[in-house]
Amino acid sequence: MLEFIVKSVLIGAGATALFDLWGKFLYVTIGIPMANWGMVGRWFAHLPMGKMWHDSIAAADPVAGERLIGWVAHYAIGILYAAVLILIWGLDWTRSPTLVPALIVGIVTVSAGWFILSPGVGNGIAGSKTPNPTKVRCLQLAAHTVFGLGLYFSALLVNAAA
Repeated sequence: MLEFIVKSVLIGAGATALFDLWGKFLYVTIGIPMANWGMVGRWFAHLPMGKMWHDSIAAADPVAGERLIGWVAHYAIGILYAAVLILIWGLDWTRSPTLVPALIVGIVTVSAGWFILSPGVGNGIAGSKTPNPTKVRCLQLAAHTVFGLGLYFSALLVNAAA
C-alpha cells in the first residue's frame, strides 16, 4: 500500500508539473494565457456551498485562499489520475512503464475538464461558450496529452530512482 501511495504521489505530481511547464512554454513562446488556478480554486470552494454550476466563475464571490485551493486541487487531481492509472495497470506498470497506458489516462482525463470543470465555471461543455471553442479544445487535448507523457516519464524517473 505504501508503494502505491508513494508512486501515485511522485508520478502524479511529476506529470502535473510537466503539464504546468507546457503551459508556461506556450505562454512564453506564443502568448497563450496560463491556467488561472485561482478561478479553479474558487469553483472548488463553492462546491461545499452547493454551487457547482456558474454562469461565470469570475463573477462568483471570491473565496479566501482560492489560488492556493486551486493549486492544491490541481496537484491532488494529478495524483488521483496517477493512482487510477496504477490501479488499472498495476504496480508492475510502475516498475516497467510503457507509454500507451499513460497516454490513455492522459487523454481520457480531458473529459473531466470538458464535461465537469468547463461547464462548472461557465464556459459550457468543452468550452462551447468561449470565443474560440476549437482552439480551447485543441489546447486542452494537447495539455492532457502532455500530462500523459508526464505520467510515463515520471514513472520512468521513479523507477530509475528506486
